[in-house]
Amino acid sequence: METVATFSIRYRRVLGPDGSRVGELPTFGRDRGAVVAMHRAMWRTRVLDTKAVALQRTGRLGTYASSLGQEAVAVGVGSAMRPEDVFCPSFREQGAQLVRGVRLVEILQYWRGDERGSCFAGPREDLPVCVPVGTHAPHAAGVALAFQLRGEPRVAVCVFGDGATSKGDVYEAMNMAGVWKLPVVFVVNDNQWAISVPRSKQSAAETLAQKAVACGFGGEQVDGNDVLAVREAVSEAVERARGGGGPSLVEALTYRLSDHTTADDASRYRDDESVGKHFKEDPLPRLRAFLAAEHGWTKEDEEALVSEVTAEIDAAANEALAMAPEAPEAMFDHLFATLPEALRAEREAVIREAKRRG
Repeated sequence: METVATFSIRYRRVLGPDGSRVGELPTFGRDRGAVVAMHRAMWRTRVLDTKAVALQRTGRLGTYASSLGQEAVAVGVGSAMRPEDVFCPSFREQGAQLVRGVRLVEILQYWRGDERGSCFAGPREDLPVCVPVGTHAPHAAGVALAFQLRGEPRVAVCVFGDGATSKGDVYEAMNMAGVWKLPVVFVVNDNQWAISVPRSKQSAAETLAQKAVACGFGGEQVDGNDVLAVREAVSEAVERARGGGGPSLVEALTYRLSDHTTADDASRYRDDESVGKHFKEDPLPRLRAFLAAEHGWTKEDEEALVSEVTAEIDAAANEALAMAPEAPEAMFDHLFATLPEALRAEREAVIREAKRRG
């Protein structure tokens, strides 16, 4: 008997929970401006979430998925990409969208049910939010295949949750990405919960990163509450893909501090004690402590940043709320290049009904 294959999964961390250095500092971590930009991006994400949840609770926004405690994953991913790359998000990546140049008002428009919010002023080729679990992974592989066929040095980056790794869509996308050596990076936002199903009950794999091995490429775990580590890991994977090295999988270990969405009540399936201990891993205080120790960040700096971000998000919310809603027939207008006959008839019926109602 002989061993025909072996593998190992590396775990990466730069900052410990208290913000102290526990790993080698990446070059961008020495750049105060770059670190402050990531800190600001995480605060924008958190304040946006707080505002969005408040709007939903008062009936002015649709169901919303908060990223409380997971901001480092999205911001690290967005910071690792180039403008020409294409982002393929799930429904909890507001932080990456903001870093990529999606406007605050566009994000709020989308969650109000206005599809115009998916017509980004910034990253025109980034995919819209994907609410079905894992179905955007094949889309990401397709985008990467297009880059490969065109000979373009661009990369598709696809983010999904731990529950999505149990879906056939994700495995099929990863399998073909490995076969064709596509320029795509898959990132698992492993927040330990697939709605009400804990990580331990959805996969017997010791890590989710090792699922890449079966598809013929590398996987890595990273501390998902350490934005420096996330950015470094995803940057390396993106540049490897850009250079022809094929796909990678990055599993970012974090924790979902909030309900799954505003339509969920997480207290029905987990207790306060189990959740509370994870607040010590919050990525914002971690990076703030690093900034204070390494880059002279002060309490006044922090208060000014939070005040600025809060005012910015309040203004964006007011702008979104003041927008006139789309006409009812707009629900048909973003589905097909040419609307099928059956749907054209339905669209006309909606228009007639809207006119009848005045």
